[in-house]
Amino acid sequence: MAKIITKFKGNNKEFKARKKEIGFLKTDEIKQISQFSQSEILEHFELKSFGLTYDEAEEMGKKYGDNSQEKMKFHWFKHFLKVLLNPFNIVLALIATYNIISYFTLGGDSFEVIGVIIIAIMIIISTTIAYVQDIRSFFVTKKLTDLVSNTITVIRLEDDEKVSEVSVKNNTSLIREAKELEIHELVPGDLIYLSSGDMVPADVRILWSNELFINQSSLTGESLPVEKHASYNRHKASLLELENICYTGTSVVSGSAIAVVIGAGTETYYATISKTLQVKPPENSFNRGIKRTTWLLLSFMFVMVPIVFIINGITKNDWLSALLFAISVAVGLTPEMLPMIVTSNLARGASRMSKAKVVVKKLEAIQNLGAIDVLCTDKTGTLTNDKIELVDYQLLDNKKDDRLLTYLYLNSYFQTGLKNPLDKAIIHYIDNHHLSSFKDDYQKIDEIPFDFNRRKLTVVVSDKDKHHTLICKGAIEEIIKNCTRIEYKGKVEKITEEHLRMISATAERMNSEGLRVIGLAYNHGHYADTYYSTKDEKNLIFYGFVSFLDKPKPSAAKMIQLLRKNGVQLKILTGDNEQVTRAICDRVHFKIRGVITGDYIEKLSEFELRDVVEQNNIFVKLNPLQKAKIITALKQNQHVVGFMGDGINDAPVLRQSDVAISVDNATDIAKEASDIILLEKSLLVMEKGIIQGRQIFGNILKYIKITIASNFGNVLSILIASAWLPFQPMMPIQILFQNLLYDISQLAVAFDKVDVDFLSKPQTWTTKDILPFVFVNGPVSSIFDILTFVVMGYYFGVLANPQHITTEQITLFQTGWFVEGLVTQTLIVQMYRTRKIPFFQSMPSWQLLVSSIAVILIGMTLPFTSLGPKLSLVPLPAMYFAFFAALVIGYCLMSQGVKDLYIKIFKRWL
Repeated sequence: MAKIITKFKGNNKEFKARKKEIGFLKTDEIKQISQFSQSEILEHFELKSFGLTYDEAEEMGKKYGDNSQEKMKFHWFKHFLKVLLNPFNIVLALIATYNIISYFTLGGDSFEVIGVIIIAIMIIISTTIAYVQDIRSFFVTKKLTDLVSNTITVIRLEDDEKVSEVSVKNNTSLIREAKELEIHELVPGDLIYLSSGDMVPADVRILWSNELFINQSSLTGESLPVEKHASYNRHKASLLELENICYTGTSVVSGSAIAVVIGAGTETYYATISKTLQVKPPENSFNRGIKRTTWLLLSFMFVMVPIVFIINGITKNDWLSALLFAISVAVGLTPEMLPMIVTSNLARGASRMSKAKVVVKKLEAIQNLGAIDVLCTDKTGTLTNDKIELVDYQLLDNKKDDRLLTYLYLNSYFQTGLKNPLDKAIIHYIDNHHLSSFKDDYQKIDEIPFDFNRRKLTVVVSDKDKHHTLICKGAIEEIIKNCTRIEYKGKVEKITEEHLRMISATAERMNSEGLRVIGLAYNHGHYADTYYSTKDEKNLIFYGFVSFLDKPKPSAAKMIQLLRKNGVQLKILTGDNEQVTRAICDRVHFKIRGVITGDYIEKLSEFELRDVVEQNNIFVKLNPLQKAKIITALKQNQHVVGFMGDGINDAPVLRQSDVAISVDNATDIAKEASDIILLEKSLLVMEKGIIQGRQIFGNILKYIKITIASNFGNVLSILIASAWLPFQPMMPIQILFQNLLYDISQLAVAFDKVDVDFLSKPQTWTTKDILPFVFVNGPVSSIFDILTFVVMGYYFGVLANPQHITTEQITLFQTGWFVEGLVTQTLIVQMYRTRKIPFFQSMPSWQLLVSSIAVILIGMTLPFTSLGPKLSLVPLPAMYFAFFAALVIGYCLMSQGVKDLYIKIFKRWL
């Protein structure tokens, strides 16, 4: 077996050659490492000591590479094919192919060649812009992802330090020397410290652990955590059952460990299996909505085009001409800009949201963010400042005692699990009061880490006389369950019902003042053991209370009102008790509709819970499972639920929600489970993100609904004209060019403004209201098309004397309808982009306004240019434009009237 079997990504030629020969870490190699003693591990990796110096780490990095994961790559050709081969482009390509074959086999005219060129231009424009937007969105996402820091605690030594063994005797001192480093800075042989909430950053061999439980669901699919420790168990043969090996991508549920890196970068066990098991992520609601809309548009085209073909063939008795005309209509009905519009909106939205301190991990989550109508969050950091301070400590007789502070400090200082805000507040308070020198008189023996079931943390220390003291702090109700005695007025006595009543009353009084309270208990004696478990947390002596304050945010009340104004219900899900939560909510003027405890939730049936979550907005004393139950019940009630969490226990709840939101300083597990990460934990940031999501969705919806309605009106007009007129109302080449100009004008939709009333309500994706919108608004353009037919028909003489129609008359008619159709189709975007009166009550963005004006001017002047004859367009008489102006005014007035009627009937617009 090779001397060094950890194969990191590196630039050393000899190493690369050996890597080819050895390949990835083999199962038997990992198993052999699991069997090594600590001295054998040092020898195997050619290390002088556990814990590299910075110079050694630099050398190892140069030789073998660091822990850089496979970077996000943009697969240029793969993405290009994906953009090129979307359903709309495929339809256009098939049409162009038919035109080319027809030209060469049936002797077509030059118009067919021009038609092919126009279709090619349409495909090139839509593909190029969509591809550029795809590239842009990729790099926006990559840049935003880089803003989120991922660090690990690494133990690096000074040049004169040597550690030949890691054990309970030196683990505390090693942990004290540890520094936070970016995960990619890890190198082979690095010593790392893992604690609750950490993602395991590399494949590691455990050297010391304390009640360590690992979630391996990313590898096994099994949600129950497994215990890991430093010793080798020969009865566990499976690779994933090795009890002293942890793998990349797994996470620490509870406990802590010191471990040495044995495999990382792109060549870990996880990376190996992920290359062979490329699992396609499940399709989310946004992608499902886009797919349904795409096939709705295509289905509409596949139904209407044959009808146009049959009517034209029967009435004109020229089936080849009818086929070419129907094909041109098919092009006109193809919204090939849809993929580009969607990608452009999402990419611009992600970029704008980053300026509002919102990092989007998945672009599709933007629309889901705008759909949220219920936001569930803890009060910490949202209603409060997330700056917890120790404000008081006392015994049951209301006296202060330095020994209480000593025990508190020893417990927080020596514990090696997740340093929560309470521990930091305790250490900060005592350090600031210069009371921490006594820690040198104690040595840590063992600890029992915090977990969310016990809700307490225990540390065992030994003083200079070798007396062991077990110090336990945690939730008051959990602490007193393990207490049989109490230190009261300087004496230790048996705890009584009166004592319990006094403890409860003191805690409730502090809670009612908005203070978070924990209790502290102890036990001491001459302990011979060096290993302790939860069984030792008994017969404790209750000692005193410690209270903390997290001041309410001055802006919280305003933010709550803003969320409510924007149609988002705020529900507080917390592990704190009712008194503390009520006090904080009262201070920020959060209207309490009902308070429910976790214990009460456990007694409810699924149906009862669905009713309870609707009627109440504060849920206290919750564990992670109960939080997940609440989220599930809200979703069953047809709510779109966002959950904001940052703790270890929030990961399963985040995965259960529609939109998982975390913050940059959250635990690694919480960030990994999130769709969106806030760089600042604030309801104001959250509210801005929700509004941005709705704005993006609004512009996508505009394009889809307006385009379908406009296309439906055009096809309806064509059907009527085909059945009525003895000639084709427009040349196929004219339909193609008209569609090209319209598509160009729609590129600016992504930049448009969205009405405030649309932004003030949650917006969900549905195709149900597309058809009513189309069938009501589409025929408006047809009415004015028919009016145009009548006026032009008699003015140009094609209806007055249908038996003697000249080519010049037909060309004038077709030119007139080309101009009218393009102008009204472009104007309808301005009319329908808002439920208000356009230009007077709602102005479009300058980009959309300029593009619309430009296309209208091009359409009206085109017949007078040298390009006109190539498109069978001729100059129109001045009288036409007088009629045309009146028609456009009438069209706008009728569109607004129908829009108002539609809103009255259906109670919504877009």
